[in-house]
Amino acid sequence: MRALLTSLPLVLTLVACSSDKPVINTSQALIMESSVLSAGILPSKPTLSEQAGQQRAVSTLENQQNKPVTVHYRFYWYDDKGLEIQPFETPRTLVVPANQRVEISSQMGNLMASKVRLYIYL
Repeated sequence: MRALLTSLPLVLTLVACSSDKPVINTSQALIMESSVLSAGILPSKPTLSEQAGQQRAVSTLENQQNKPVTVHYRFYWYDDKGLEIQPFETPRTLVVPANQRVEISSQMGNLMASKVRLYIYL
């Protein structure tokens, strides 16, 4: 009985580690550094649609400043299990004109892609 009680914490730990939960929590679709908001850029959460056999993610960046702001961004694509899908996109750079909105987008030919995350930084 004593051996059972001493091995119980180890067994519980192993059971907890073997769950089928996603590797990455993809519920947060928009991530940005605080400097992005400080610079006056308001991004929208990316929306997903299917177009011509590809997944498409679209977001808008609104510049509320009276001067242009240069931002960098990257879209990350994930499957239903939270695994990142290749090919990985390279970071992009964009100048958002003063007091204007700009649409950014990404397309993924892999139809297994079901979630997207947008990371924005200055």
